Amino acid sequence: MLPLAEFPAKARREIRGVFCDIDDTLTTGGRLPAAAYAGMERLMKAGLMVVPITGRPAGWCDLIARQWPVSAVVGENGAFYFRYDAARRAMQRRFVDDGAARAANRARLAAIGEEIVRTVPGAAIAADQLYREADLAIDYCEDVARLPRESVERIVTAMERNGLTAKVSSIHVNGWFGAYDKLTMARVLMREAFGVDLDLARAAYVFVGDSPNDAPLFAHFPHAVGVANIRDFEGQLAHEPAYVTRERSGSGFHEVVECLLSARNSV
Repeated sequence: MLPLAEFPAKARREIRGVFCDIDDTLTTGGRLPAAAYAGMERLMKAGLMVVPITGRPAGWCDLIARQWPVSAVVGENGAFYFRYDAARRAMQRRFVDDGAARAANRARLAAIGEEIVRTVPGAAIAADQLYREADLAIDYCEDVARLPRESVERIVTAMERNGLTAKVSSIHVNGWFGAYDKLTMARVLMREAFGVDLDLARAAYVFVGDSPNDAPLFAHFPHAVGVANIRDFEGQLAHEPAYVTRERSGSGFHEVVECLLSARNSV
């Protein structure tokens, strides 16, 4: 991973949008700093697209799409995208699975969650599970004492044994039925809502993230950036980002915003 300062100025000036994780990328210690929120707003005002891509639930993403300075949001690790049309006062919701399939899967996910909590001491169902449509989130450090790496691996193994795709974020282990991920839904969003082929245009977008479940996006985008706390997962990343910030979490995101906008302002 190269220092963010080595991101070429010419490439920075050609960036058309920013995708970003939320937890420990935009947020710091579970809070959204003013500088990170203002950074999203500054990017939008400069004409860049902003799309959070998160493991957080549908309930949160409805608010984010409506109230944050963003173009759209991808949630539950790629289960859906939400895009709010303020002029029409209409929310566009696009899911991988239909409502009947999601309802059936939630019953199965609840049973798997109960098994994991029963067999992995200290693990808990995530506090935001009530607001989820398509995945199971097991808390290993958000509202519980941080579990050792071995316990996190046991959660992943239990999910996979039950037929789930399992990914580790900075706070949860998420599991779902299906082969989708954050990148697959980002592709769908860009094609359907904005007419952009994200494979052909990948050099025109930056992704900013911090944890192993961001690895598909780190691999896809040549200008992917990890905030400094990505180093906490050294040895656990299937793919590393091209660049890394000096600062951690929300301060690292602010650093990315300054990096991009300073290049545009220098023309």
